[in-house]
Parts: sequence; structure tokens; C-alpha cells
Amino acid sequence: MLYFTLRRLYLLSFTLLMLSIVSFSLSYLFPGDIIVNLSGITNPTLEQRIELNALYKMDDSVFHQYFAYIKQVVNGNLGISMFNNAPIVDEMNTYLPATIELCVTALFIATIFGVTLGFIAAIFHNKWIDKIILAFAMIGYSIPAFWLALILIVIFSILLSWFPSSGQINLLFDVKEVTSFIFIDIWFSDIDDKWLAFQDALRHIFLPAITVAVTPMTIFIRLSRTSMLNVLDSNYIKAARAKGLSNVKIIYHHGIRNALVQIIRQMGMHFAHLVSVVMIAEVVFDWQGIGSWLINSIFQRDYTAIQGGLIAMATFTFLINIFADILYVTLNPIERYKRHGA
Repeated sequence: MLYFTLRRLYLLSFTLLMLSIVSFSLSYLFPGDIIVNLSGITNPTLEQRIELNALYKMDDSVFHQYFAYIKQVVNGNLGISMFNNAPIVDEMNTYLPATIELCVTALFIATIFGVTLGFIAAIFHNKWIDKIILAFAMIGYSIPAFWLALILIVIFSILLSWFPSSGQINLLFDVKEVTSFIFIDIWFSDIDDKWLAFQDALRHIFLPAITVAVTPMTIFIRLSRTSMLNVLDSNYIKAARAKGLSNVKIIYHHGIRNALVQIIRQMGMHFAHLVSVVMIAEVVFDWQGIGSWLINSIFQRDYTAIQGGLIAMATFTFLINIFADILYVTLNPIERYKRHGA
């Protein structure tokens, strides 16, 4: 287990190294002055330019400039926004928690419904329930996220008025921003109608979470169906049936547990796709997360923010993948002692 964890941390460090090289190279690829792209100060004075040149080693070689940039990133200095002159780190601390909340909620919905429907499809293999679930998975995977978001807004926000179409919480609830996690801020707030605020936040997150959850849910349906079919076709399941165990006991005690082990690792692998869908949902539903902030930075040509957003989103995705791998190895002891493999 220790060897596996160290190997994953080594892969993480190597990936972050490649990511930092790409992020640093963007300063040279973006139009404009390199020192402006790195620092975000659009019109530096002579004194500021001299200070920035010394800070980023602009008079030395590219290698010295790269290590100076890495030093600033490690120290938490990603520059300032070219659009509003706010520190990039403060911007990410403000917007990243909203994205994490949306990702976790969508992943929870996709896992619960996707895995359950996949297991049901496998249990009733080649029956009409299996065909209906597979048809739903195919349709859900084919629907573009932005089109699904607009359809949900038209039906549930405009026609039925069940859920709000934008924002994270009604402005009538005066919830102070402490952690930028809206549900945590509501819990620790001093407002009187705390439960109503919590319900309102749930109503706001429902439609964007459904939009994000549909695509990974369809993937989990097929993964869990295939995993359960492989488990049910294994020799120990056949031996359990030969001993006279009922199908309910076989599926509950042997099928579900062994099938879930294979699904957990796949969840981490598909998390990067979920993050890309989150960015679309944040723009459509005006969800103030780091995805919408990054897209707005692209439209505003805020090159410093683009570099910081790239580092934040990629690091967040890599950490989730490593967490899924470690959880998979924890549940599957056979993988702990493999010293080779992907």
C-alpha cells in the first residue's frame, strides 16, 4: 500500500511538473508583454517593471525564469487579474468551493442512480427492463449538456416554476461568505430562517447538478452493468448457486460488493469529463464557480487568470483521480502488490 501511494504521488508530481511547464509557456504564447502576462499588472511603472524583472529573473535564461515562476506559484503568488486587479489566489478561493459543491452533488446523484440502474439492468439481463435502461443510457449520453440545461430551464423554471434558473441562493437570505461553500456558510450563519435558506440552496443546485450528472450517470450505468455481469458469471458465484444460496443473497453478499470495486476506479478516470460538463453548466445557470470564472477570463483575455485557472482545475482533477486509485486499492488488496501496470 505504501509503495502504491508513493508511486501515485510520484506520478502526481511529474504531472504537475508538466502542467507548470505548460502554464509557464503560455506567458510566451499569449500576445503582449511576458512580464505583464505573468504578473497581471497591465501598465507597470518603471519601478514596478524593475521589481518584476528581478522577481521573475527576466534578465536571466528561460530556465531561471521558470524556476522563479515556480517559486512564486509555490508561495501562492499567481499574479493579479488583468480585469479587476484582484489576486488570482483570492479569486480561486472564492470560486473553487462552488465548483466543488456542484461536482460533489452531481457525482453523488450520478453514482446513486447510475450504479443502481446498472445493477438492475445486469440482474434482468436481456429482459425489457435491461433494454429500457440501456436505451435511457444511450439517449442520456447523446444529449449535449448545454441543450439539456436549456430544456431543464424551460420546463422546470419557466413552465412549472419549481426550481430557479440561476444563482446559488436567493438574495433575500443574508448569508455571509465565510468559506465560500454555500451550505457550510448557511450552517454557521446567524440568520433566523436557516432551514428555509438551506432548502433554497438545494433548489438552486438541483438543475445544474442534474445537468452535470446525466452524462456520468449513463457511463456508470454501462460500467456497473458490465461489472455486475462479469461478477455474476464468475466461478465463485456459480459455486454459491450450487450451494443453494438464493439470488438475493448472492447479489447482496457477493455481487454488489465485488462489482463496486471495479466501478470506483472508473469513477476517477471519468472525473475529468465531469469537470468539463461543470464548466458548461456554470455558464448556463450563472453558477459562480471557477469554471464560469475561467471562461469569462478567456473572453476578457485575462491571461494571468487563465494560467491560474488551468493550474487549479487540473490539480483538482488529478487529486480526485489519485484519491479514487487509493480507494480502489484499499478495497481490492490484490492490486496492492502489483508493481507494474498502467
